[in-house]
Amino acid sequence: MDRQAEEFNRALAEGAWLLRTNQPAAAVDKLLPLYEQAPSNPDVAINLGGAYILLAKWNKAVRVLSKAAELHPHNAMIWSNLGAAYLGRLELAGPQQQQRAIHAYTRALEVDPAVRNVNYHLGLIYKSRGDLAEAIVYFERELALNPADKDARYWIDRLTAQATARLTASSAEAPGEEAT
Repeated sequence: MDRQAEEFNRALAEGAWLLRTNQPAAAVDKLLPLYEQAPSNPDVAINLGGAYILLAKWNKAVRVLSKAAELHPHNAMIWSNLGAAYLGRLELAGPQQQQRAIHAYTRALEVDPAVRNVNYHLGLIYKSRGDLAEAIVYFERELALNPADKDARYWIDRLTAQATARLTASSAEAPGEEAT
């Protein structure tokens, strides 16, 4: 039994290493047998789901990660990855995909408010929806967690400038009172 567990853990570590070295197809080959052997293992689900996400196999990632979320509802990484799987490519995501991603990302933050990159991804979704104020809130939250995040800083500055420009334009168009 110990040898079997040792082999399982070695294969899991190798699959995770393949992901870190940007070899998601090889990671799937390594992780899929582990998932079939232990479908309730959260580490296997996180890594296999992550590999599917990197391969843009969104539906496969959703299947693996949604089952894992049911079994492990207090695992922020599962919810974070599930959010990415639901969203797919932001440029192509429709409102329903975005809403599912928002739900999963929000759940990740409920489980662990300090989970990295989730606020950033929520900011991107709200930016794409045109909700600049909400996007800025999430980018600011990400920046609070990671003050060195240059991308979050960029979007805060850019969206704040856009929001200010919108306000200026709308107030210039509004009929004003004449000075006497």
